[in-house]
Amino acid sequence: MSLLKWPPRSGAAWLPAALFCLGASSAWAAAPVVAASAPVRAEKPLPTAPGDYKTTAWKALVPKDWDPSQAFKGLNLLSLKDGDTKANTALERMRQVWDAAPAEPSMEGADIRIPGYVVPLEGDEKGLREFLLVPYFGACIHSPPPPANQIIHVTLSKPAVGVKSMDAIWVFGRLHLASSSTDMGKSGYHMDAQMTTAYQSTR
Repeated sequence: MSLLKWPPRSGAAWLPAALFCLGASSAWAAAPVVAASAPVRAEKPLPTAPGDYKTTAWKALVPKDWDPSQAFKGLNLLSLKDGDTKANTALERMRQVWDAAPAEPSMEGADIRIPGYVVPLEGDEKGLREFLLVPYFGACIHSPPPPANQIIHVTLSKPAVGVKSMDAIWVFGRLHLASSSTDMGKSGYHMDAQMTTAYQSTR
């Protein structure tokens, strides 16, 4: 498993790479505090067999007509330097665009299997009960959060034992379009997760 490495965490240096990283996150599928709106609970029971969940790419969570780079049209990101007023403005604008990133409507209610990295939110000695799933290593912890449509807020039916921060895992569950805001980032999806397993490439 190859881990995507994020560029410098502050200043203009990581702006071009930040826009690139949205596309880079799709590499996973080729093989990863206040609610703004409550997730809609599914009426039918979750599947219990791993084979009943569709393996899904992170790029499938992004609407095909959404292009975050349009917000920076005409701006030469490579020319910006740390401390530049234009760079700071661009960084703020990028955060706004990413936090408002739209979810893909066709994913509502989908029973999927998706790989990613764990950003813990709630748990105890009995296990992890709630976390954010992100597509690349370090997101939300060592680097800024990715776009909202690349963050899944996961709640587990049973606590996951032994799962730690930035562990690479597969998550099986039902996906909903539901935005939420936590101290670690804004998510555009919620998942009712049935199970998790350690990540292993399918290739």
